[in-house]
Amino acid sequence: MSIIQSFPLFNIVMCLMCGVLSSVLSGRLAKRLSLVLVGVAGVMNAFVLRFVTEHGQYTYPMGHFPAPFGNEIRVGSLEALLAVFFCAIMFLSVLGGEHYIDLEVEETKENLYFTMVDLMLASLLALIYTNDMFTAYVFVEINTIAAGAMIMSRNTGHTLVAATKYMIMSLVGSGFLLLGLSMLYSVTGHLLMVDMHGQIVKLSESGQYAMPLTVSMALMSVGLAVKSALFPFHTWLADAYSYSTPASAAVLSSLVSKGYIFLLFKIFYRVFGFDFVLDHKVTNLLFVFGVAGMIIGSVVAIYQHDVRRLIAFSSVAQIGYIYMGIGLAVPMGTVAAVFHIMSHAASKSMLFIAARGLSDVSGDSKDFVDLKGAGLRNKLAGLGFCVGAFSMVGIPLFAGFTSKVYFAEAALMANGGKLAVAMVALAVSTILNAVYFIRALITIYTPKDGEETKKGTAGCRPPVSMVAALLCFILLNIFLGTWSNSIERAIEAGLDTFG
Repeated sequence: MSIIQSFPLFNIVMCLMCGVLSSVLSGRLAKRLSLVLVGVAGVMNAFVLRFVTEHGQYTYPMGHFPAPFGNEIRVGSLEALLAVFFCAIMFLSVLGGEHYIDLEVEETKENLYFTMVDLMLASLLALIYTNDMFTAYVFVEINTIAAGAMIMSRNTGHTLVAATKYMIMSLVGSGFLLLGLSMLYSVTGHLLMVDMHGQIVKLSESGQYAMPLTVSMALMSVGLAVKSALFPFHTWLADAYSYSTPASAAVLSSLVSKGYIFLLFKIFYRVFGFDFVLDHKVTNLLFVFGVAGMIIGSVVAIYQHDVRRLIAFSSVAQIGYIYMGIGLAVPMGTVAAVFHIMSHAASKSMLFIAARGLSDVSGDSKDFVDLKGAGLRNKLAGLGFCVGAFSMVGIPLFAGFTSKVYFAEAALMANGGKLAVAMVALAVSTILNAVYFIRALITIYTPKDGEETKKGTAGCRPPVSMVAALLCFILLNIFLGTWSNSIERAIEAGLDTFG
C-alpha cells in the first residue's frame, strides 16, 4: 500500500492533534499553526487526488481490521477533489479574515478560535472521506460545536443570540439524523455504508421493514436539510452569518452546509441507493423546497438594508439551487449540484470578506446608506464584491454562470413537469439576484456628495492578508468559470464510481 493512501486518515488525525495543540498555544502561534495546517492538508489531498486519478478509488481500513470489526474510509476522485477545494477555501477565508479575528476576538480566547478552525477542518475532511455512518455522525457533532463556537467568538449580545439559534436548529437536525441512523442500524445491523446498502437491497427485495427504511431515510434527509439551511429551515442563517467575524461568516457560508449536503449525497447513493430514493419520491420533495428556497431567499434579500444580511439571504437561495439539482433526479442534476457547491463556496466567502473591507471605509457600518461610494474608497474590496455579485447573478466568465448553465442542461433531461418549473425558477431567481446585487453595486460605486465623502475611514488601507485572499478568490472564481469543462469531467468521473 502506497503511503499516499494513508494521507486522508493522516489529515484527519493531524487536524485533531493540531486542535489540541492550538488550545495551549498563544493566539498568534495558533493562527500560524492553523494556516500551515490547512495549507499542508491541501497539498496532501492534492497528492491523493492525483493518486486516485491514476489508480482509481480505494478503501482504507483503519487499523487494517476488516468490516464489520473495523472502521474505514473510502477515497475516490470526487472526494479528493472536494477535499482539495475545501482546504483552499478554508485557507483563503481564514487568511482574508485573520486581521479581524485579532480585532474582534478576545486575546485570551484567540487560540481557542483556531482550535475550532482545526476541528472544523477535521470534521469536513471526515465527512468527505468516511465510509462509516456512526463516524459521520460523530464528526457532524464536532462540526456543529466548532461552528457554534466560531459564531459566538465575538462575544457580543447579537452573536450569543445567533449562536443560540444556530445550536437549537442544528441540534434538532442532529436529533433527526441520529434517530434515522439508529433505526437504520436496528434493521440492517451494519454501520459501514456499503454493508448497509447490501442489507437494504435484500430487505427491499423481500419486502421486509419497508416502513422503518422509509422513515429512517426521511429522518436523515430532514435532519441534514435543517443543518444545511434548506428553506424553510433557514431561520438561523441570517443572524449566524451577519454577526460573526468575517472569517467565520466565510467558512460557515461556503463550507459547513456543504459538508452536510455531501453527507446527504453519500446517504442517497451509497447507503440507500439512488433507485430506492427515487422510488420513495424523496427527490420530489427536495425539488419543491429547493425551488421555494431559490425564490423566497432572493425575495427576502431584496428588502435587506444590511449588506451582510443581503449576502446571507442570498445563501438561502443558493442552497435552494443545490437541492433543486438533486431533486431533478438526473445524473446531470447531481453534477450541477456538486459544481454549484464549488462555485458558491468560491463566491460567497469572497463576498463576506469583501463586505468587511467595504464596511471598514464606511465608518464600520454595514448599512447601505453608509456604504455609498465604498467601492471607490476601497477599490479591491469593491472589485471582489463586484466579481462575487456577477457570479451569483450569472454573468458569463464567472463560476455562477456555469452553474446555471449546468442546472438548465439538467432540467432539459428531467422528466414530467420539472423541466418547466426548473426553467422558470432559474429565470425568476436570476432576475431577483440581479435586482438586489445590482442595487448593492450601484450603491457602493455611487460617490457621496460634499463632506459626506470624508466620513468614516476613507483613507484606510486594507490588510495585506485581505488583499492576498481577495485576489486569489477572484482568480479562483474566474478559473471555475472558464475551465469548467475540465472540472465537470472530473465531477462526472467521480460520480461514476461514487455509489
